[in-house]
Amino acid sequence: MSAAKAVYPIQILRQTVDISALANNYAAKLLLCHQRGPSGHHIAAGIHAHMIASGFIPRGHIRNRLIDIYSKSSRLSYAEKLFDEIPEPDIVARTTMIASYSASGSPNLAKEIFEKTPLRIRDTVCYNAMIASCCHGNDGHAAVRLFNEMRRKRFEPDCFTFTSTLAALALIATREEQCKQMHCVVLKSGCGLVTSVLNALLSAYVKCAFSPFVSSSSLFASARKLFDEMPVKDKLSWTTMITGHVRNKDLDSAREVFDSMDQDLVVAWNSMISGYVQEGLVVKVFEMFRKMQSLGVKYDDFTYTNALSACADWSLILHGKQIHAYILRIEAKPPTDFMVSVTNALISLYWKCGKVHQARNIFDAACTKDLVSWNAMLSAYVSVGEIDEAKAIFDEMYEKNVLSWTVMISGLAQHGLGEEALKLFNRMKSCGLEPCDYAFSGAITSCAVLASLEQGRQLHGQLIRLGFDSSLSAGNALITMYARCGALDAAYKAFLTMPCLDSVSWNAMIAALGQHGHGAKATELYEEMLEEYILPDRITFLTVLSACSHAGLVDEGKKYFESMKEVYGITPCEDHYARLVDLLARSGRLTEAQNVIQTMPFEAGSQIWEALLSGCRLHGNMDLGVRAAEKLFDMIPKHDGTYILLANMFAAAGRWDSVATVRKFMRDRGVKKEPGCSWLEVEKKVHVFLVDDAVHPEIHQVYKYLEVFVLRLRELGYVPDTKYVLHDIVSEQKEQSLSTHSEKLAVVYGLLKLPREATIRVFKNLRICGDCHNAIKFMSKAESREIIVRDVKRFRHFKDGECSCGDYW
Repeated sequence: MSAAKAVYPIQILRQTVDISALANNYAAKLLLCHQRGPSGHHIAAGIHAHMIASGFIPRGHIRNRLIDIYSKSSRLSYAEKLFDEIPEPDIVARTTMIASYSASGSPNLAKEIFEKTPLRIRDTVCYNAMIASCCHGNDGHAAVRLFNEMRRKRFEPDCFTFTSTLAALALIATREEQCKQMHCVVLKSGCGLVTSVLNALLSAYVKCAFSPFVSSSSLFASARKLFDEMPVKDKLSWTTMITGHVRNKDLDSAREVFDSMDQDLVVAWNSMISGYVQEGLVVKVFEMFRKMQSLGVKYDDFTYTNALSACADWSLILHGKQIHAYILRIEAKPPTDFMVSVTNALISLYWKCGKVHQARNIFDAACTKDLVSWNAMLSAYVSVGEIDEAKAIFDEMYEKNVLSWTVMISGLAQHGLGEEALKLFNRMKSCGLEPCDYAFSGAITSCAVLASLEQGRQLHGQLIRLGFDSSLSAGNALITMYARCGALDAAYKAFLTMPCLDSVSWNAMIAALGQHGHGAKATELYEEMLEEYILPDRITFLTVLSACSHAGLVDEGKKYFESMKEVYGITPCEDHYARLVDLLARSGRLTEAQNVIQTMPFEAGSQIWEALLSGCRLHGNMDLGVRAAEKLFDMIPKHDGTYILLANMFAAAGRWDSVATVRKFMRDRGVKKEPGCSWLEVEKKVHVFLVDDAVHPEIHQVYKYLEVFVLRLRELGYVPDTKYVLHDIVSEQKEQSLSTHSEKLAVVYGLLKLPREATIRVFKNLRICGDCHNAIKFMSKAESREIIVRDVKRFRHFKDGECSCGDYW
């Protein structure tokens, strides 16, 4: 027994020595694994397994090292298990877990550990980890609160504290004083000469400069002073200052800083080139691009994509091809990320320059594609109207984001496929994706295409509920939708309540007023737009000229046309000349319209001759009308509108032989007249009526009511205008033919089915005839109802026996 007692202490001592050596051995190996980074992490797991198998219980510093390694090797669950096994974790373990949760995107778990950490064991490093966690989670306010808390509790901030806190401040700073106060704290702490801290402070100044509550010039002056006084500037210092000036659109100051740079930083070069691209200074872009090469500064993927973007924006396809060829020659084995971004830029270059098939070739040849690649190709097909190809790309996409759905919805809507666009919009929502304001814009545009007012109103309500009612794109779509659905007051209200307006907003509202026959108000709004310092563009002049044409404002229209080139430097294109010819011809100034055509700087196209023919039909100028028709027969021989206008002109003059000749001409050429149809929405269902309709399930009720109703209209003074009948038949048959026009049938159905207080909105695929126009005026008076008819040209509001067009055709 005494011998055993004598040996026991020696055994304990030997065991202790062995364990210490073993612990040191394990610690040394784990340190090596940690230093090797990701490649050493799996070795560390093997060492941990050896510990467990040998029965070794790791001490605190070894356990902390393992927690750190597991956290950095994406094996957070192992780190959590080790941490949870510690009865009383020390500050190192806690700080490690806070940093790990922060890196894995779990700031709430990091916060939970921090709050459970007793104040007595906290240190500056622990606070730094938590502030960094808040910063990574974009919670700048929480980070700043923690910074203030640690100072109140007498923890001394270090350089890392200031770097993280300033990064957080950059997220939330809205006042100049916030940056200056932190600047003072930095200087008092003695960290005012540390480059990393000064870089963070510089970034805070620059980002705060874009707050709406500060003077950007004042803050940029402070930032520039800080930058100039920095004892040591690194890569981040230069790029922060240059990028800040670029973002502020102060390219002269950015270039001044750039030229004073004492090192060749490709990031700074890219920032300058990007600024020139954004401002459209394409000459400067290529000057910088060439200068980089001459100085031996190696291009990276951002350099190439910026240069290719400039080529795409300015349709410089030859320059773009040269850059493409240079990339193929120089970049032999580029990294995957490099090629993906450059490939996407090349796809955009080619399709924006009208070379969609080349864009598709690049897309197909790409070894690696990302979502941007697919969206670029989708946008390419949508932009050129190849909707079937766009659908195929969309269906083939293995992954779709909100942009993918939005591009497809907008493309369908813009190309007249409103019903498909709305179905896709609903499908997007059923897939669990929340539509953005641009997706709503596409859906609302679809309602405009379909003239579906009720559905448009529902989408407007959803916009407001989701907080998108302040969206510029959605607001512009609402103006157009309400206008095209005949709800002009709602369109004007949407216009007035928009928080900000751009040229598209003004154009949409001017067009709406013009289409609804309010030419004078449209021109007033145009003048108001100029007073708001919004410069008109090509679309603006198209809308103003159309408004003048519909209202007979000839002198005003001529004045606006002349101001295009003389005042605003916009060269009129064929669309503008077509509006001017229509304005003159509609008002009876046919000789003047002919002179405009003869003095145009290019050959007149079909829309110009069609405008002249329409005026000739209206004012009975046979000779000029026939010449215009002959031009159109050569240009668009299959277009039925030319034949109809010519036949109408002959019929109005009683030249039935000529009418018959035109009809024979149509048959010989295989041209068929588009049948007239009108439609309206009743109880969320669209009802369509054709000429001489015999298909609608309630058509007999409509005819029966119409027969009695016409007698009432005659008592009020209505007389059928048989000159609009294109057949040489007896008077009674002519009157019967007029009574079955689709717009009359649709209006009567609305009178029968809609409540008395409801406005009747009818839409027609062709132009309304003069007799129907006259009859509907009497209908509005007889029934004391407002009736709105949209034909292929414009809207007409009938009320109390009057029409908003003032009978101006």
